[in-house]
Amino acid sequence: MRELSMHILDLVQNSIAAGATTVNISVAADTISDLLTIEISDDGRGMSPEFVERVRDPFTTTRTTRRVGLGIPMFEEAAKACDGGLVITSELGSGTSLAATFDLGHIDRAPLGDIASTLVALIAANPEIRFCYTQSVDHKEFDLDTDEIHLQLGEAPIDDPSVLKWIGEYVKEQTELVSIE
Repeated sequence: MRELSMHILDLVQNSIAAGATTVNISVAADTISDLLTIEISDDGRGMSPEFVERVRDPFTTTRTTRRVGLGIPMFEEAAKACDGGLVITSELGSGTSLAATFDLGHIDRAPLGDIASTLVALIAANPEIRFCYTQSVDHKEFDLDTDEIHLQLGEAPIDDPSVLKWIGEYVKEQTELVSIE
């Protein structure tokens, strides 16, 4: 994938398929350490230790529509290509957490991409799920929590086109202030 935001979209879809009601996404750049960390955690079904061991294999999947599961292996390869790696922790009934690290300045590191569109797509398709997104660079940080947006909206639906447009513009504006690129 050409953008890390597409990996995030794919991996969050795994969380949703695993029954998550809350998904936390963190993108953190540390320019002093030249490190980019992307973490995705959820409160879904989780995976058995045996499945966690196999999930890095592209021929391991729970899907019945195809025989391959490329999301995690491709994300791990993207991290390894940039002198990083991937750590997966999971517990049945408690959820899963993935943390990938990348050499921030590595020539082969894909750009973060259009995270605003990624978040809007996730929220539009899954308005009942709580998404918490954090993007930080050194000591600057932007946080988005759909529970807070729901509180501000009152009875208005979060997946209303005008609300989604506002969310996209707001995320784009705020993430430009803490730009990873």
